[in-house]
Amino acid sequence: MKMVKGMSASSLARYLTHVAQSLQALPQQPIERIADALWQTYERDGTIVVCGNGGSAATASHFACDLAKWTLRPGARRVRALALTDNIPLMTAFSNDQGYSDVFVEQLMTHYRPGDLLFAISGSGNSLNVLHAVAWANAQGATTVGITGFDGGQLASLARISLHIENDHMPAVEDVHSTICHALAVNIGQRIEETLLTIGLEPAYALIAKAVGGVKP
Repeated sequence: MKMVKGMSASSLARYLTHVAQSLQALPQQPIERIADALWQTYERDGTIVVCGNGGSAATASHFACDLAKWTLRPGARRVRALALTDNIPLMTAFSNDQGYSDVFVEQLMTHYRPGDLLFAISGSGNSLNVLHAVAWANAQGATTVGITGFDGGQLASLARISLHIENDHMPAVEDVHSTICHALAVNIGQRIEETLLTIGLEPAYALIAKAVGGVKP
């Protein structure tokens, strides 16, 4: 039993080291491009729409939650964020009547407005429902972001902005994706806060009217 316990501890340490090394190896330029694209979407009052399957579906919902909640600052317009993974009845309806490959693109057709951004998460990069949504969004002229793992799959070349995690272990890929999403949400919140500080003691609507192109109430 002691040997098994020791082996288990060693396995845990190896996994954590593996994830840490993947995080340290992340290319910074694509992450910065994604952060800028998200901020520009916020500035033009667009919606950040997120999708993914399986563990990536959970990450998509979590990311949309953090974008909407973590970024809240008094006096600032709120971040618009929507996860296409959250309406289970609608997803099952499209899956049953048309096919699972349409569950995201059909929702996107309903919600998309010019200026929105599609953020697609896929470990393999080959999920058909994600690819269909990204292809449709590209055709509308939308900004599309894809984060992947393994060899990047089709998503790595289809998304206008791509971040590829060079890792072939799905749990580790998903952990890195989750960390990236947390970093991006924190970044937007900090940018909003910094913008408020530059405005100073002006009225609460100042960020809306001046910094992000909104309209004074």
